[in-house]
Amino acid sequence: MNKILMATNNAGKLREAREILSPLGIEVVSLKELGIDCDPDENGVTFEENAGIKARAVQKEAARANGIKIAVFADDSGLCVDALGGRPGVHSARYAPDGEKCAKLLSEMEGVSESERGAKFVCSVVFVDENGEAASVSGECRGKIGYEERGTNGFGYDPVFEYGGRTLAEMSADEKNSISHRGAAMRALYRLLKERYGE
Repeated sequence: MNKILMATNNAGKLREAREILSPLGIEVVSLKELGIDCDPDENGVTFEENAGIKARAVQKEAARANGIKIAVFADDSGLCVDALGGRPGVHSARYAPDGEKCAKLLSEMEGVSESERGAKFVCSVVFVDENGEAASVSGECRGKIGYEERGTNGFGYDPVFEYGGRTLAEMSADEKNSISHRGAAMRALYRLLKERYGE
């Protein structure tokens, strides 16, 4: 296998995947590069289900649009807060409009004690090979929810998610990638692909 399709057009995700997988000699291509427009309804109840829905839909569209059989991987991720029973979870992207997620979360966490503010970012990656066989890997980053928004880097919930005394939004991209849930999942994908396709 010398080419793999990542079910995304997110430049940051693509760059990270290419950096992590490049030692395998596998070219990572995006939806845009193959002219694929596919946005399936991710209605699974777990991150893994949603990533699988996306990977299979994109693979089917690649075959339909380009007449090719190509291996695909897709990810789904979100924030699980202990005090909220794991919410927002798979609904992280739809929890509140962009720019309002942190404020809503902080208001829900008002009055929650320091010891109860644990949370984790979770990322599931589903890989589907050229023959439709699927495998999944995951990664997580455990931290806690702070009391205010801090930092200007990152996106989403990064300004309120603390790890080692700093929020993810206070870290550089390299620092965040080294401890992030997506970075961990991508390194797990690297190990899976190396086992299957490495020399």
